[in-house]
Amino acid sequence: MTVTSGTSATSATSTTPTVPTAPTATSPAGLGTAQPASVDLFRSVFRRHAAGVAVITASGDTGPVGFTATSLSSVSAEPPLLSFGIGTGASSWPAVSRAEYVGVHILGEHQRELAATFARSGADRFGTPTSWHEGPHRVPVLDDVLAWLVCRVHARVPAGDHRLVLAEVVLGDPAGAGRPLLYHQGRFTALRD
Repeated sequence: MTVTSGTSATSATSTTPTVPTAPTATSPAGLGTAQPASVDLFRSVFRRHAAGVAVITASGDTGPVGFTATSLSSVSAEPPLLSFGIGTGASSWPAVSRAEYVGVHILGEHQRELAATFARSGADRFGTPTSWHEGPHRVPVLDDVLAWLVCRVHARVPAGDHRLVLAEVVLGDPAGAGRPLLYHQGRFTALRD
């Protein structure tokens, strides 16, 4: 890969500073040219990143709330901390912004429709056919998932138009059967052998 520095040479007597330009890069084998940072570039790159699918739930003032998340990440084993992102414009944000506890559910490949329901704006996420029950600390716990955790919110960190929520695991159940659901290229999919 060839990268240019983006600065131009000036004579020793020049008093006008040069303005660096954005670096450009060309990729080998006709893969294209590097693009400057943009929303489109960011989204295009992350469409190629396969991610596990989770549903985050919380108890709100008017009932349970939840949303589909592909940003779930393990942070620390000692203590057991995880993180996920949520947009401040999301319908679940007001409840999550005040919740002391949240539920984290790892979805199986048999739960594409459930993932789509929790991703769809305006959907009745906890109505039929969603199967759930009130779990510890009044957290809504989804049934038939690969695994679930109840976590105490540790921090909400501003991150652009989102908040990065750090949460400490209180208890959970890893015993669900099946294979994980993935999100890739803008759709829910499954692992291939």
